[in-house]
Amino acid sequence: MILIGENIHIISKAVSEAVRDRDSASIQALAKAQARAGADYLDLNLGPARKEPEEVASWLVDTVQAVADLPISLDTMNPLAMEAGLKLCRKRALLNSASGKAESKEKMMPLAVKYSTQVVISVITDQGCPPDVDSRVESIMETVAYANGLGIDNEDIWVDPIILPVSADQKQVREALEFVRILTDLLPGVKSVVGLSNVSNGTPAPLRGILNRTYMVMLERNGLYSAIADVLDQELIDINRGGLNDAKVLIHRVMDGEPVDADTLPEKEKNYVKTARVLMGDALYSHAWLES
Repeated sequence: MILIGENIHIISKAVSEAVRDRDSASIQALAKAQARAGADYLDLNLGPARKEPEEVASWLVDTVQAVADLPISLDTMNPLAMEAGLKLCRKRALLNSASGKAESKEKMMPLAVKYSTQVVISVITDQGCPPDVDSRVESIMETVAYANGLGIDNEDIWVDPIILPVSADQKQVREALEFVRILTDLLPGVKSVVGLSNVSNGTPAPLRGILNRTYMVMLERNGLYSAIADVLDQELIDINRGGLNDAKVLIHRVMDGEPVDADTLPEKEKNYVKTARVLMGDALYSHAWLES
């Protein structure tokens, strides 16, 4: 699976302060750490980028490219910041992200054409995030058709089903799984991508990793192409490189509805089984799901 390093994100206090202070060393340390860990892309997430959008995006792209020879996934809702960053990308960039919103169609998607980038298109529309598989399909079919009309081929489109936190809505976790499973049949040539850590938002920090890793295994089985993820999680990297096969088999068995006696398993495998049951909706989420 293609892994896109998520750690240069403006929502992080350390990153926000480094961007504000133009602290190149801190940003570059994160870029180098993610490159060493095995990231295939580096995501630079500026969010809305309301203050000095063009200058900030330009500085951040230049700062990262000075130390990391990886393609950039540029993530901002501000088209001015997006264009300023894309102009400086040395490798073919990933525009992250467009959507079915009218403003995105009018202002963001044309930048993918202008700068010949690949583009992440989410299922979000002006009405918000579709609540189920059928409405996600309806949304993305229309939006991809629009992108095709601009000259963006399916092979350059990465589709994001939008992952919602398991702590907020367990049903949506399975909806996204099913959407990923059927996506390439619906839209041959497109790739799938998720913001993996979204599934663990709202969960105690020590427990976020196992949710992210378990869900990655589940999504990968359903054909996921790429994840924006915490590549500094060594166990996540190990799984992506073919490790923890016993845990993977157990997670797949839970997905298939097979009985698994978790009490007979070593602690690590037991925790993966319990987590898979929560993500499948077979057990109710609580912050103490590993203790039950």
